[in-house]
Amino acid sequence: MSAPAPSSTSAATRIVIAGAGPAAQALVAQLSRARFAGTITVLSNRDDAPEELLELAMLPRVSVRFGQPASHIDSVGRTVATADGMEFAYDQLVIATGSVPVASPVEGASQCLNYSTIDDAPRIAEAVQEVARELGRRPLGILVGNGAAAGQAEAVLRAKGVRPIRTTARPAAVVPGKSVPGLAASAVVFEDGSSMSGDLVVLAEERVALDSLAATAGLATACSGGIVISKDFRTSVAGIWAIGDAAAFDGVRLGLLVAAASAAGACATELLTAASASPAAAPSGARPLQAAA
Repeated sequence: MSAPAPSSTSAATRIVIAGAGPAAQALVAQLSRARFAGTITVLSNRDDAPEELLELAMLPRVSVRFGQPASHIDSVGRTVATADGMEFAYDQLVIATGSVPVASPVEGASQCLNYSTIDDAPRIAEAVQEVARELGRRPLGILVGNGAAAGQAEAVLRAKGVRPIRTTARPAAVVPGKSVPGLAASAVVFEDGSSMSGDLVVLAEERVALDSLAATAGLATACSGGIVISKDFRTSVAGIWAIGDAAAFDGVRLGLLVAAASAAGACATELLTAASASPAAAPSGARPLQAAA
């Protein structure tokens, strides 16, 4: 998706992004390419500093606060409090806190393919092609999961020529198979000792949106979880937006509907328009909560 057109926003405009996953990263990149003139503060729940976040932190007017996840929103005063007692003022706030698996990870899950959002489709398609080349035939896939994510994963596998065998029974472990050593796990073992073997394994298990910030700001949430958004990514409260898997559109996690880069591009355009229409805000940084008025 092409970057938004350059904007004439005031240098005092403050955008705060709660979350630092793929959707948040894509949004910062889009705003930077659009030469957004205000400030962008990213509140990350990660204590480490992965390369992709360090690259964002080096961009002009971008501040990444590592290990400072957002914990409370004052939608009237337009401030966000973090878990360590800091407060950040905003003109526009974007919640991009993502989602987490409902259940604890299956043993050996890191050895297989995982499908949680639509952004996983290209990676799985590439892995399938590699397995097919090595085998010289159509792969047989074991697909674990139920619901929308599993349905999407099955469509991807079928489109790439995989013969999927789908099971809703949760395995106790994923183990390496013998078909293509080193490329992908290809067997699952269940609690009763039974197993299923193929050429690759895809886990597409249920996830839940990390939407706890919604309650602190009075945002509407979907029955199945996720912050309710409109087509332009606005939430039910003015000045607050949501993208990525923390958001829900028509009751479905946004990550299952729109790729992170596409959502970020469209949201960036809306943010730039909103910032241009808003009066300039007085510059403000972070301050301890106890010092707030």
